[in-house]
Amino acid sequence: MKVDSESAKHQPVSLALGGLVAMAAAIGVGRFIYTPILPVMVEGLGLSKTIVGAIASANFAGYLLGAIVAASAGAARARRQWLLVGLLASALGSGAMGWSDHTAAFFLLRFIGGFASALVLVFASSLVMERLAEAGRSGLAAIHFAGVGTGISISALLVSGLVAAGGDWRSLWWASGLFGLLALGAVVVLIPARVERQNPTSGSAAQAYSPALRNLVAAYGLFGFGYVITATFLVAIVRASTTLKPLEPAIWLVVGLAAAGSIPVWNRVALRIGNAQAFAWAGVLEALGVGASVFWQTPTGIVLCAVLLGGTFVSVTAIGLVEARRLAPNQASQSVAVMTVAFGFGQILGPSFAGFLYDQSGSFLLPSLGAAVALITSAVLVMLPASARPE
Repeated sequence: MKVDSESAKHQPVSLALGGLVAMAAAIGVGRFIYTPILPVMVEGLGLSKTIVGAIASANFAGYLLGAIVAASAGAARARRQWLLVGLLASALGSGAMGWSDHTAAFFLLRFIGGFASALVLVFASSLVMERLAEAGRSGLAAIHFAGVGTGISISALLVSGLVAAGGDWRSLWWASGLFGLLALGAVVVLIPARVERQNPTSGSAAQAYSPALRNLVAAYGLFGFGYVITATFLVAIVRASTTLKPLEPAIWLVVGLAAAGSIPVWNRVALRIGNAQAFAWAGVLEALGVGASVFWQTPTGIVLCAVLLGGTFVSVTAIGLVEARRLAPNQASQSVAVMTVAFGFGQILGPSFAGFLYDQSGSFLLPSLGAAVALITSAVLVMLPASARPE
């Protein structure tokens, strides 16, 4: 009996760690390693900003489709299986990027990677948050969401280390795929199988389409557009500047460390002022960071941009999903999936929009201003009375 008690005591921690590993592998590395690899690929293959933006958008198009699939009732009944499939597809898709130099292959593989990352985000988040809530340990969800920042930090160290050792862009993708496979093995152990509890559906439709949730979904989509431009091109912005280029090996690491450390901070803020206000203030701060990336291109300004980007976007993602689950408690997977769909639409538009405007103007000024406007609008929208009022 004592052994069973100890096992029950530590299981929530294992679940949270499993969520951290899953998010780190599929989101922090599988999805965001494109940012630090991007300048190396551009240098090696001579890709235009329009092409690299379109490749990023292909990833986000896959993310959107993955979220739509995750929203289906059938998928919600096999969350752990879908989670593991997503992790495997993410690892294989990332590793395969190093085996081709054809643009069409890049589009397809990043699409697959985006599809996989959405599956992991939706099913890891809904599964881990539900099991932690059942165990009375909802606070451990902060560990789960810290996985994104942890993965970004790992991707920065992986890329800078391999580049320093003479690795080319192909080896960077192979390393990311290997990391994904190792993470898959860890998640199998940390998030054990069990019979899935089916959520009741009675009355859930009214919750799913409440004014509060509609406002939150729209704000989440705008946030997806607003954050992704800087998140995609930050390292490229640094490399393009002779003043900033020495910071290239470190700048994505700064983003990752800020992201990993921001979760408990914003959790406390959300407890004090509410999820909606925390979401809004984080969006405003991120808009300031986006502005710094184009208006204050000094080492201090670009580090501030990295801190504000990393210190807000993962936390807003977490706060948004937690709030969606609060507004539709009987539809955990579906509400998270709907949010992810909106986020996916924003992310699809962002990189292509930015890449096209850069090729037309030779600057990231206009796309960054568009991103800042989207972030401020998102903050205003989530603070409308309907979204601030408890259901």
